[in-house]
Amino acid sequence: MTSRFTKPDSGWFVNDRFGMFIHWGLYAMPARHEWIRSREELSIADYQKHFEHFNPDLFNPIEWARMAKLAGMKYFVITTKHHDGFCLWPTEHTDYCVTNTPYQRDLIRQTVDAFRAEGIKVGFYYSLIDWHHPEFTIDRIHPMRNNPDERARNPFRDMRKYADYMRKQVFELCTQYGKIDLFWFDFSYPGEDGKGHQDWESEDLYAIVQELQPHALVDNRLDLPDVGDFVTPEQFQPAGGLRDAQGKPVVWEACQTFSGSWGYYRDEHDWKSVDLLVRMLVDGVSKGGNLLLNVGPTARGLFDQRATDRLKGMGDWMALHNRSIYGCGAAPDGFTQPTDCRYTYDAHTNRLYLHIFAWPFRDIYCPGLGDRVAYAQFLHDGSEVHFGAVGEASWAGMAGYTDQTPLAFQVPILKPDVVVPVIEIFLK
Repeated sequence: MTSRFTKPDSGWFVNDRFGMFIHWGLYAMPARHEWIRSREELSIADYQKHFEHFNPDLFNPIEWARMAKLAGMKYFVITTKHHDGFCLWPTEHTDYCVTNTPYQRDLIRQTVDAFRAEGIKVGFYYSLIDWHHPEFTIDRIHPMRNNPDERARNPFRDMRKYADYMRKQVFELCTQYGKIDLFWFDFSYPGEDGKGHQDWESEDLYAIVQELQPHALVDNRLDLPDVGDFVTPEQFQPAGGLRDAQGKPVVWEACQTFSGSWGYYRDEHDWKSVDLLVRMLVDGVSKGGNLLLNVGPTARGLFDQRATDRLKGMGDWMALHNRSIYGCGAAPDGFTQPTDCRYTYDAHTNRLYLHIFAWPFRDIYCPGLGDRVAYAQFLHDGSEVHFGAVGEASWAGMAGYTDQTPLAFQVPILKPDVVVPVIEIFLK
């Protein structure tokens, strides 16, 4: 089935490691979750007031792009259309788009231009789901799933027409905005009362991207087992590096939120700290993965202050430590991570980076390093870190380390004033 498809080069993706997700649309106005229509079973008529009043008058994509760059993000992905069906560009195939709101202007064009100007690669999210389209059949997650009258109309809806609509829209996105580096289709839910590749006619959809943007990476949510350039764990950190059925490592990207929602949620308060967010980024890279971190702009087009504070915090850390992220991946076999630490490794420079999640007392014991270290320094200030072999007496009885040559790094009693200190290890 997939022999006619080629694999684009993912080298830039695994090098850049850190991207910004942007979920934005009409759901920023009720400000209580991007799935509000499904969660509250709202009809199109119930939701229409948000379309009629959408006017992000403070929208400044140049500022968005500046914040992404300062945070250390190298690519971004924006929702061109989410599950509610609202389109952020002036598509010719529905009136349900931004140019028919009070705002009237193309949000995608402005955002793409601003991010490109900062040297940030461009990604488009496109929802396979559409709760507004008249031909989209009612299913188990549709807002009208419990409405018998709407269910009764399903035989008169035609998913083939909807699939054709998607192809036409993806064609627009592929031809109107220059080079697109990444496409993020979302999402398939096959099975009883669900939808999968046959409903989306996924192979034809993928073929359009291949023909028009052959270099673009495409995610794995089209429900085509052999199609997808990267895997997309959502809202969790994989326990280890991800592998395919043959046991080979795969390209992957964890998509995560600052809080629990993707769209702007005014009253949600369980926001992750900068410390946790940095550790999530490091944890992913240590396992060979990327982090796509989401921002949900407000209805007026601003980033929530809670988001800007965290972006700044991550940027402060990245400004000093990005050598341990860009171009890095999992450490080679044979390097066992010390307790409460993560390794990343740059194969081009042959440097190992020890990220210290919990500050120890004096010594960090690193099994397997032995005589392989030429020099070590803290990455934030370039100050030397002393190291040496651990004597047999002190090493005796330490479970798990008896079969490896130990090495200890001596660190100050006081933790450096960075959220996650990093020791840069120059290997011989």
